[in-house]
Amino acid sequence: MNFKNTSLRAALLTGAAAFALPTAAYAQDEDQEQASVADTAEEQAESPDPNVIIVTATKRAQTLQEVPVAVSVTTAETIERAQIRDLKDLQTQVPSLRVNQLQSSANTNFLIRGFGNGANNAGIEPSVGVFVDGVYRSRTASQITDLPDVQRIEVLRGPQSTLFGKNASAGVISIVTKEPEFEFGGLAEVSYGNFNSIVGKGLVTGPISDSIAFSLAGGINKRDGYLEDQGTGNDVNDRDRWFGRGQLLFDAGGPLKVRLIADYDKVDENCCGVVNLQQSAATGAVFALGGAVNDPANAFDDEVYTNFDSSNDIENKGISGQIDYELGAFTLTSITAYRESDLITDQDSDFTTADLIGRNFADVGIDTFTQELRISGEIGDRLSVLLGGYYFDESIDQSNEILFGEDFREYANILIGGPITSPPNDFAVQSIEGTLSALNGQNYAGQFFAAGQGLIESYTLKNEALSIFGQLDFEITDGLVLTLGANYTDDSKEITTDVTSTDVFSGIDLVTSGQTAIFSTLLGSAGVNPADPAQVAAFAGANPALFAQFQAIAAYNSTLSPTAAATDPNPLNVGGNPLLPLQALQFLPPFLDVPNVVEDGKTSDDDWSWTARLAYDISPTLNIYASYATGFKASSFNLSRDSRPLQSDLAAIQAAGIAPVNLGTGSRFAGPEETEVIELGLKGQWDYAAGNLTIFRQKIDGFQSNIFTGTGFALANAGLQETFGIEFDGNVRPTDWLTLNAAFTYLDPEYVEFPNSSIGDLSGRPVAGISQYSMSIGGQINKEVNSAGDRVIFNTNFYYEAPVQVADGLPGFFDGVNQETAFAAARPFRREVNELSASLTYAFDMGLEVSVWGRNLLDDRYITTIFDSVAQSGSISGYSNQPRTYGAAVKFKF
Repeated sequence: MNFKNTSLRAALLTGAAAFALPTAAYAQDEDQEQASVADTAEEQAESPDPNVIIVTATKRAQTLQEVPVAVSVTTAETIERAQIRDLKDLQTQVPSLRVNQLQSSANTNFLIRGFGNGANNAGIEPSVGVFVDGVYRSRTASQITDLPDVQRIEVLRGPQSTLFGKNASAGVISIVTKEPEFEFGGLAEVSYGNFNSIVGKGLVTGPISDSIAFSLAGGINKRDGYLEDQGTGNDVNDRDRWFGRGQLLFDAGGPLKVRLIADYDKVDENCCGVVNLQQSAATGAVFALGGAVNDPANAFDDEVYTNFDSSNDIENKGISGQIDYELGAFTLTSITAYRESDLITDQDSDFTTADLIGRNFADVGIDTFTQELRISGEIGDRLSVLLGGYYFDESIDQSNEILFGEDFREYANILIGGPITSPPNDFAVQSIEGTLSALNGQNYAGQFFAAGQGLIESYTLKNEALSIFGQLDFEITDGLVLTLGANYTDDSKEITTDVTSTDVFSGIDLVTSGQTAIFSTLLGSAGVNPADPAQVAAFAGANPALFAQFQAIAAYNSTLSPTAAATDPNPLNVGGNPLLPLQALQFLPPFLDVPNVVEDGKTSDDDWSWTARLAYDISPTLNIYASYATGFKASSFNLSRDSRPLQSDLAAIQAAGIAPVNLGTGSRFAGPEETEVIELGLKGQWDYAAGNLTIFRQKIDGFQSNIFTGTGFALANAGLQETFGIEFDGNVRPTDWLTLNAAFTYLDPEYVEFPNSSIGDLSGRPVAGISQYSMSIGGQINKEVNSAGDRVIFNTNFYYEAPVQVADGLPGFFDGVNQETAFAAARPFRREVNELSASLTYAFDMGLEVSVWGRNLLDDRYITTIFDSVAQSGSISGYSNQPRTYGAAVKFKF
């Protein structure tokens, strides 16, 4: 913007913007000379300092101090020195960001200020939008990349829906890469570390003609797994990734600039290892079968137990084009992109060496087309305007299979109470098959818990959305700028499901079967043969009152478990239904497909998002702003085996006669979530120091809570989630070769209203998994050591999270009444993070660099996520973090 007397011009003239970065801010390498893909030639010419940092957080180029938004920037140099391999490593630089690795290599969950979801469930878009060079990556499977040409990563904290639409209700991670250059150059890098880690990257760029430049990049990332599978003997959590990326830039120095990008990456890994954290009676059954799990007391011995390797075969590819055309004082920008992401996984989801779950397979294909068109510019000296539109079209095709293994029948036999014999037998299961065959007039012999039975699933999702957005900045008086913005988004989704359960036992109505058994017992006590219709009819005619009483007793007890019957004073109580305890073994009941006569499988949402902000330049080095913003995220569908009708639809489904046996209610979809934040910010920037302070209160109404259950997801809208927070980041540069930086975050998240979570009423409780205090502190020494211009660079960073409970509770321990058991199950599992990273580099003036580096040097170990162990009632499993890694690297820039 060309405002008079603003801190942008002042910062450019003084060169002080170099110190505004919150983490390792001082950019000292040549990577910063091209500060932004959106920089204009005029802005670059104005700057006497090549270290000026430009960000595009508001889709316009501004200095970090000037932009009145809570944004953290991680520079190319920080990424390089800290050996940041992917977005998961980024959280050690940005305390307000939390990144969790879940079930597969492609499932990463991002949270900003305690808000975020979407990982591992293709039907749910994340609340934190990830963009690469302005192109939205809608799912975590398409966010894995090791780009060698990253210029910076911007983390925008708080709702950003006004400019980024429906996919940014909690924040945005924007990755900006370098454009091709018209001067030939490049880099080559290779790194070797423990676990036989090998990372190689290469980039070459240069001119094709006076107006066309190119860049080609590629790389590999390989590593042995840091977990040892005691069942298969193989490594787990390995790395096997490679990528290629090409760019073309047309820039003849005129009004037109065109940038084309094509990329491809592939992942083929054995991920992700799970450790047992609490054993139960079910674990004893696993042991009885000759299976094994790790000792919970040794959860960090990096040993896992499965009977077959997990597989992750992931392919991402895409092409995008950005066109910028200058129309006088305005610039017209078009960004068009098409992306494909394919994910094929299989996992031993019981995480034991027993063959309980023989297959948990998923094949997900995501095709995404996006088109953004915007125009921005200035009207006079005091008004800046941005107007735009955004179109989103995505198709998801997903197929899944979860099947019983060879040991599952005998496992169920032990859980039922059958004898443990060698060789194993299935007498208890056979007895139940015989009993239910007689009660239901069927022949179930050999059909319960048979290997290969399970759930065969197919889902499709079509999503189309259109946004229209605009923002204006008006300088009311010198240094006082009012910003107003609005976004209207219309989003529609449609799903279809085709799910078949071949689990015979899960398709039996144990309530009705128990009622039949109780009624037959009562008739037998009266001397009537229940299998003889004539005797039954004669008894009913002769004893109508007693017959009706028998019916009432049978009906009442059919829904009463023996445990509940033990304390039930009702005179009709005769001990309850002895078959009800077997419901715990009905793992994969029949599924009601969508669409049906009650559920059309469609959602249609529209919403306005707003931004209002007032920013004032107190002085050329000190800015203050106050803002109010809202965010929007459209409805999400649960594309998993836990997708069951809402409670509100159950009566209509039953009335329509389409309810399958044992149909339960759950989380078919979650309605929209709306975000609101009030924020105060102070940004200071001086010759030798910089500091940014943000105070905010953020609310999400209808937060889409997505809890991983081990094989599926519990999706539900929380009534209201709220967070009060304070964020500070800053740095000092006491000399020209020393930079010290620090970032601190205080968060106080609370479920204000969440009465119907999968673990009961969470209203008034703090949000688990979000540490109240976190910080990142570090520094860098970059000192010339001889007359040749060689430099020694030492970089270090310490990341801390205060202790916090990992999960609110566990659904498997919630009986629908007593939620304290669900809370108590999760209470012992807490996380505290103390991660120290460092690197030491000798950089020759001729372009060669030799480095040694280490991440998590203290070998701090903790549990990142917990969940109910699959098909093992009372057991708890979890994911552990990565241990210490270290290595050496050689890099050459030319």
